[in-house]
Amino acid sequence: MSTATTTDTQPPAPHVADRHDLIRVHGARVNNLKDVSVEIPKRRLTVFTGVSGSGKSSLVFDTIAAESQRLINETYSAFVQGFMPALARPEVDLLDGLTTAIIVDQQRMGADPRSTVGTATDANAMLRILFSRLGTPHIGSPQAFSFNVPSISGAGAVTLERGGKTVKERREFSITGGMCPHCEGRGTVSDIDLTQLYDDSRSLAEGALTIPGYKPGGWNHRLYTESGLVDPDKPIRDYAEQELRDLLHREPTRMKIAGINMTYEGLVPRVRKSILAKDRAAMQPHIREFVDRAVTFTACPECGGTRLSEGARSSKIDGISIADACAMQISDLAAWVRGLDEPSVAPLLAALRQTLESFVEIGLGYLALDRPAGTLSGGEAQRVRMIRHLGSSLTDVTYVFDEPTVGLHPHDIQRMNDLLLRLRDKGNTVLVVEHKPETIQIADHVVDLGPGAGTAGGTVCFEGTVEGLRAADTVTGRHFDDRAGLKQTVRKPTGTLEIRGASAHNLRDVDVDIPLGVLTVVTGVAGSGKSSLVHGSIPAGAGVVSVDQSAIRGSRRSNPATYTGLLDPIRKAFAKANGVKPALFSANSQGACPACNGAGVVYTDLAMMAGVAVTCEECEGKRFEASVLDHRLAGRDISEVLAMTVTEAEEFFGSGEARTPAAHAVLGRLADVGLGYLTLGQPLTTLSGGERQRLKLATHMAEKGGVYVLDEPTAGLHLADVEQLLGLLDRLVDSGKSVIVVEHHQAVMAHADWIVDLGPGAGHDGGRIVFEGTPADLVAARSTLTGEHLAAYVGA
Repeated sequence: MSTATTTDTQPPAPHVADRHDLIRVHGARVNNLKDVSVEIPKRRLTVFTGVSGSGKSSLVFDTIAAESQRLINETYSAFVQGFMPALARPEVDLLDGLTTAIIVDQQRMGADPRSTVGTATDANAMLRILFSRLGTPHIGSPQAFSFNVPSISGAGAVTLERGGKTVKERREFSITGGMCPHCEGRGTVSDIDLTQLYDDSRSLAEGALTIPGYKPGGWNHRLYTESGLVDPDKPIRDYAEQELRDLLHREPTRMKIAGINMTYEGLVPRVRKSILAKDRAAMQPHIREFVDRAVTFTACPECGGTRLSEGARSSKIDGISIADACAMQISDLAAWVRGLDEPSVAPLLAALRQTLESFVEIGLGYLALDRPAGTLSGGEAQRVRMIRHLGSSLTDVTYVFDEPTVGLHPHDIQRMNDLLLRLRDKGNTVLVVEHKPETIQIADHVVDLGPGAGTAGGTVCFEGTVEGLRAADTVTGRHFDDRAGLKQTVRKPTGTLEIRGASAHNLRDVDVDIPLGVLTVVTGVAGSGKSSLVHGSIPAGAGVVSVDQSAIRGSRRSNPATYTGLLDPIRKAFAKANGVKPALFSANSQGACPACNGAGVVYTDLAMMAGVAVTCEECEGKRFEASVLDHRLAGRDISEVLAMTVTEAEEFFGSGEARTPAAHAVLGRLADVGLGYLTLGQPLTTLSGGERQRLKLATHMAEKGGVYVLDEPTAGLHLADVEQLLGLLDRLVDSGKSVIVVEHHQAVMAHADWIVDLGPGAGHDGGRIVFEGTPADLVAARSTLTGEHLAAYVGA
């Protein structure tokens, strides 16, 4: 008897653990999101697109990534959580299928003078161990090669409990550090130009001191005139040697001045402590101007700018010291490390090799490890952060990127795309916020937010494939295949700005004439020397307005009205209309609601738990005292004005009873850069990167100058906004200004009147002018990388 075996052709049911293939978001309401629900496939590359301010970052960073981080933090003990940032749960109904999120954003690296590319990526830590093991002569442990560790020694008696008795013993200790004692590991020393502190032809009584805050009659001034150490009526140039030393360099001395016990101190140490010790970026403009004028930074004469002590520089491997290694271009350093063969440190060499080769692979081989971290652009800082993830063996992780192509030449974008696909192919979920069509093109899944920005955005307009997006009737879909054409005719220059012998950073004694009265684009691969040429060689004197990529500083109390100076004329208009003081109409001054101090919300700190913010019951979130809201201008109170959008406010202050020309001019500039939808009182902390960039541009447009220097104004801008930016640049040039733009976007290159192309490569392979001429000539010649990519872009 035989039994027939039947084969079941039905595939086995999927394992219950394999059903979680989606990250599901339901009812997200963070910032301007309007009950957004999306399903994002895992282990795929998903690109989020939409106009600047449409809610992309709110969905990706402030909802998905923030909740993932919060849930991971909650796995630690309460003690450990006390040392971590307390994160609130995002406003969302359901978040399902989350995996560990690794965020690689564009936050600029800390501008601490001690932070370098090497310290930020751990490459320095590995080099220090390498030199402490192989360097000859041997000078000590790895900290003997660290410019953050000073050499110290000491001796003294210590008291010990031993066998029930108290015993005193003498102990000595010493630590060998690598810090240069002269510059304390900063690499530069500051000198004060004494001619900027005082006018030596005058006496103190005649107002010889030219330091901000040292006006005659003020306490800072009386400290010197009434000290009795110097003659206030004698010109400073006639002072005896001792008098001049007392005025400028005297050590702190307690004395009675004008009947009050005070500490007298020489001008130079006093200015160093009270002004120079502060962060330059946080200074008021007039003080920053004084510092720029009075202080000169020069390389430390003892360490030659290397930050390291003589001992650290004396220990070498194959004739190379750690200072030499850090000063090398990373691509050269990687080659040097590859040539080292020492079995005793093989694991260390392998790890260092991998880190350095990651730099080269990601397109940052032109940097050096001793480059200060604060000088990196946003795109460079983001790619430096990517380095630690490139060789990672982790899988099933969610990588979140914020415009990874920013600051990249079209030639480098392909390399970045390959890296994103490699991360995905290892089994990771990759979420990318991006505007460039070259990167959107490689997505497996696209989520398009919009339709507009701010309150007009916050909804999902399209979800699906790239081909589906192309056919969709959304702003991104309509503009996806937009290509700016070359100009038929270009403007004629009205003059030239001569740059001679430019040698900042990697520039090779560059001579170039930049035409004035036209739109000039300076381009070239990342690291070719564009910023060095434009920011380092164009004299920043009268008539040059420079808009760089430095971050906008501002707390949740700052808003577009305070940042642009718009609030001053508005407060004055309210004060004049109501016969009261302008300070009443400031939520940071006299008009502030006493219950919430003008914040609009009351914060309760809950230690390691997320703090709770509750709308203030007294002012109902309006931030002002009730009596202030009784004062009106053309029927509106100050809180209603701050709730207006730029477009509404421009109309309100443009005519009628509320007509205020000063406010109307600022609002016009905000509308010109495409920020008509922003509300005047929206906190700066809630603005997107592209919005902040344009807010800064609008502020600088108020400055009087004939030459505008813009550094990548398209950063964070949607394809549709680039068109508007080109219109703005045209208007600036047509009004008689000269506009110089450092840019990689082909639409801006195609629209230029003149192109200066640097290269041919990055770092020591760049620093030369490889092309000067019109965009049409560049396309016709195709002699450079930029020419090839621009020709492909315009379809020539």
